[in-house]
Amino acid sequence: MYNNSVLYKSRSNMSSPRELANAIRALSMDAVQKAKSGHPGAPMGMADIAEVLWNNHLKYNPSNSNWADRDRFVLSNGHGSMLIYSLLHLTGFDLSIDEIKNFRQLHAKTPGHPEYGYADGVETTTGPLGQGISNAVGMAIAERTLAAYFNKTGHSIVDHYTYVFMGDGCLMEGLSHEACSMAGTLGLGKLIAFWDDNDISIDGHIGDWMEKGVSGRFKSYNWHVIEDIDGHDPVAINAAIVEAKSIKDKPTLICTRTVIGFGAPNLAGTHDCHGAPLGDEEIAKTREQLGWNHEPFIIPDEIYDGWNHIEQGAEVEEDWNERFKAYRAEFPEAAAEFERRMSGELPANFIDEMDKYIAKTQEEMPNIASRKASQNAIEAMGPIVPELFGGSADLTGSNLTNWSGSVVVNADNANGNYISWGVREFGMAAMMNGMVLHGGLKVYCATFLMFMEYMRNALRMSAMMKIGSIFVYSHDSIGLGEDGPTHQAVEQLSTMRVIPNFQTWRACDAIESAVSWKMAMLRVDAPTALIFSRQNLTPMERTDDQVRNIAKGGYVLKDCEGEAEIILIATGSEVGLAVESADAMTDKKVRVVSMPSTNAFDDQDQDYKDSVLTPGVKRVAIEAGVAESWYKYIGLDGGVVVMSTFGESAPAGDLFKYFGFTVEKVVSTVESVLG
Repeated sequence: MYNNSVLYKSRSNMSSPRELANAIRALSMDAVQKAKSGHPGAPMGMADIAEVLWNNHLKYNPSNSNWADRDRFVLSNGHGSMLIYSLLHLTGFDLSIDEIKNFRQLHAKTPGHPEYGYADGVETTTGPLGQGISNAVGMAIAERTLAAYFNKTGHSIVDHYTYVFMGDGCLMEGLSHEACSMAGTLGLGKLIAFWDDNDISIDGHIGDWMEKGVSGRFKSYNWHVIEDIDGHDPVAINAAIVEAKSIKDKPTLICTRTVIGFGAPNLAGTHDCHGAPLGDEEIAKTREQLGWNHEPFIIPDEIYDGWNHIEQGAEVEEDWNERFKAYRAEFPEAAAEFERRMSGELPANFIDEMDKYIAKTQEEMPNIASRKASQNAIEAMGPIVPELFGGSADLTGSNLTNWSGSVVVNADNANGNYISWGVREFGMAAMMNGMVLHGGLKVYCATFLMFMEYMRNALRMSAMMKIGSIFVYSHDSIGLGEDGPTHQAVEQLSTMRVIPNFQTWRACDAIESAVSWKMAMLRVDAPTALIFSRQNLTPMERTDDQVRNIAKGGYVLKDCEGEAEIILIATGSEVGLAVESADAMTDKKVRVVSMPSTNAFDDQDQDYKDSVLTPGVKRVAIEAGVAESWYKYIGLDGGVVVMSTFGESAPAGDLFKYFGFTVEKVVSTVESVLG
């Protein structure tokens, strides 16, 4: 059985911890020098900490980087990417020395910052500071939740730590405050973070722009704090990790004092080695000072032997496999459920059950707000998708993201499926991304659409990592009403639609709401935003074919006889307006297209798109948002009924009239377009 309290693994070659750490330093400075760009200082400064953690505590198998019960390691200070690339290479992951030499080059597995899905063993994309620690908090939440659900007396199949390396920059970002305060509130005892306290950032010594009371801040967050650890003393580092793992009811911050660029005789301890190559002359002197008498990218066999973790990793995983076999024998259904969840597969009956629910909703045609329709869809999915895990940023009663089976997760209860995240939208999104990356849960989070602005970089990161995060946004436009322009989304829909590998849905009624949820749940390699209204929306009549075509992102909702003279394209609450306007234009042949997802529509083949938006037919787009995302459909000769300013504070009905979302305005726009 893996021994989490081991001090040092036995090494036949007796390479010292410092010698092993120097391999990281050498690879880091050589790779950065060859690339002529990069950040050698952090890897050189944290090498000793990494050596102790990876050789004596971290539970992993280089031959199976996706093993379910591995410890998670997150390099939050992602600019120090050569640290993790060195570790992966040295310990036996599928990352060759050629990839190390190819650092920062086109299509390399070793990009400038760690990228999820490139190098085997990288758990998350880091670079924007604060994201990594926030992802790590999410991973720790997922571990705690799954452990509470699956572990049984005498059987601990979910039992791993989340370790984080982070620098001063991570702690300056407000995002880290949001996530770390949540971690302490939840009492995440299996989250251990190392603060690289080197007193340096890009601009120099940080005393002029960073507070000195980091440890006090984390104590106030309910973290266990281990202060003043020499980050170059392996015995002290090890003792700190052992102490951290003995704390079960709160996360731990280990404050490690390090020298950035450790070993560089002229540049160590300065900002000059933070984000630039050391230079050939300094590297030569560093080799001499470290006693590293090897050519660039040459690692002696005895050093490789001291790092190689393949055999030990296989033994650790095999021990877990034996324990899981015993678990399966006693709890076969739970074991099968665990394997299904960790594979990312939805229950086999999910599509059939959702299609039944969609058909039932179309038959009933409820006249409700789409946020309520969203809640109804969650209620339908909850019993058949036990891994469904939701939450809201202090807006549960407005977003309507809970359901009858919601069980709140807090410090006292880990076995639940819903979190009140508090007013920390960015942190919520980044932590949710971490939960998704961990695996085993299908996660969504929610707030008002306007406040996606606080979350934007987390949305972008989810798209970049190609993970199935689900972002739920209610109160989608000026229809929010009296709260005024600060809360009314105007430009947000357009800006989300242009995020690569990101799909945005704005439903026009309960049926489209249900379909959008189905599509979001099925996406495992890309995130989705679901946009819902505050106000009731009139249900639309549809044929079975039209219901099926909703999934294509855009479809003909109402057609005319013969070829149309004008096509009205609308989303959300404005679809009803488009239908009313078409009915009013009795002298014209009008087609109404509902386009809940421009992104999904764009993915369709050209024949289908042409069947919906007939080439040569003029078009008018109608949406209570800015026009920018619509010109690719309407062209230069089309028209728009949109927002061109921020909103106002007033009842929603008054605002729609004031800003021209009326039949009269649509008709006049059509007449102008047709000339």
